[in-house]
Amino acid sequence: MPTADLVITGAHVRTLDPERPYASAVAVRDGLIAAVGAAADVRDWRGPGTEVVDLGGGRLVPGLVDGHSHPVRGLDLATGLDLTAVRDLEELRAALTSAPRTDGWVLGHGLDHNVFAGRPIDRALVEDVLAGAPAFLRLYDGHSALVSGAALKAAGITGPRTFAQRSHLAVDATGRLSGHLVEHAAMDLVTPVLPRPSYAERRARLVELLSAMAATGLTGAHVMDLGDLDLVRAVADESPLPLRLRFAPWCMPGADADDLAELVALQGRGGRHWQVGGVKLFMDGTVEGGTAWLDHPDRHGQGTDAFWPDPAGYSSAVRALHRAGVRTATHAIGDAAVRHVLDTVASLGPGGRLAHRVEHIESVPDDLVARFAQVGVIASMQPPHTGFTRADLRDEWSVRLGEERALRAWRLRDLRDAGAVVALGSDWPIAPYDARAVLATARTPRGAASSRAGLTALQSLEGCTSHAALASGEADITGRIAVGYRADLTALGVDPVEAPADEVGEAPVFLTVTGGHVVHRGPERG
Repeated sequence: MPTADLVITGAHVRTLDPERPYASAVAVRDGLIAAVGAAADVRDWRGPGTEVVDLGGGRLVPGLVDGHSHPVRGLDLATGLDLTAVRDLEELRAALTSAPRTDGWVLGHGLDHNVFAGRPIDRALVEDVLAGAPAFLRLYDGHSALVSGAALKAAGITGPRTFAQRSHLAVDATGRLSGHLVEHAAMDLVTPVLPRPSYAERRARLVELLSAMAATGLTGAHVMDLGDLDLVRAVADESPLPLRLRFAPWCMPGADADDLAELVALQGRGGRHWQVGGVKLFMDGTVEGGTAWLDHPDRHGQGTDAFWPDPAGYSSAVRALHRAGVRTATHAIGDAAVRHVLDTVASLGPGGRLAHRVEHIESVPDDLVARFAQVGVIASMQPPHTGFTRADLRDEWSVRLGEERALRAWRLRDLRDAGAVVALGSDWPIAPYDARAVLATARTPRGAASSRAGLTALQSLEGCTSHAALASGEADITGRIAVGYRADLTALGVDPVEAPADEVGEAPVFLTVTGGHVVHRGPERG
């Protein structure tokens, strides 16, 4: 009889396998689950080279997966001064006054729209404390930035531009550039002149980041961009990645047949613990930026345009990718955007069921909630985003939408109760990557969503395991602890189904196993 590489005993195992829901021991060989049962069932799997871990009563569940993350691209997005704790304009100005310079630049990320208290986002509010330095400050939504006049000059930007996608350089009433860059194409004008860490620095940061993610119990992430595959390959060739990464490259407006063919050709490319699988598209932007596609304008008169100037072009791209067997994930926040994606997938017929997904889904009416299950579209949502809103609806997101739409915030439970598959994630670096916080916040949504019921504890766990597996089309090889499935495992100090949400959010992580490799060991037990 072959021997196992790893045997875990002394565990309360919640398998999410309907054939055997509970167990106390697991054996792992060649990256796969070899046996599941009691201690006697794994005894014969032990050999001289077998590592044996006694969890001492720890709770073992299928490996937690972040259903929406940017761990490679995020290395560039989350650079410079962390502005997530800044709450008002005075604090922002104070932070920028003492901010360190990187090659002469002031860089920052995580800036909350609410800092501006309803004012137009304008470089004039901060330029006097920058002492002439070029500055690039990312707003927390990742879809906009505030830059100084010196940064505009460095990038050669002297006036508004026209873009193929919904993107713009904001101006004030006089036509002066305000420094507010809205959406990717606008920000990309400045990106080439920004300071960039060295390859060695980025490589070290990637290893450090993935290890920190694994320390929260994560064994995988659905990466919603292409990232830097050469960097990923180099790290993976040296040692197993702590997280299993599944990349979905972007398909942007204007993509032609050649562009689509390139995206199709990328599918399946990969290595140890990483693979390209799927394509990411955008149907709109963000509520706070005024670029979410809504059925009716927001309170600023914005939000009536799709990210693709010709929405039919989006539908054509999805149909072409579907014919090629490629799964898609579409960023759609507003009700009009979500409706267009649902209509597009419905046009694919029965073959489109559970092959395509919508990312974010921040405010939708009842009829769209019901259609997710009817059409078979997967809902991919990020519970930590609710923390950017306020229960009194005085935040920028809620004010722009108005009370009726704000109270439809993040309908996680409604979607599950309607029969939809709901995968959960963080959207790091937009929100913290801690898997335990994702589980906890899904059960107790914050801000504008706090008046709505959250997911049950079991639904929350499924969102990071079995439903994440459905979202990636891998439900036959991952998402449960069963013989033949991937040996991706998370051991916590509490049962995420039985423990209160706040305890889950702070639970010790005893062990994280990815592909049979122990990638994180927590505190000693006993």
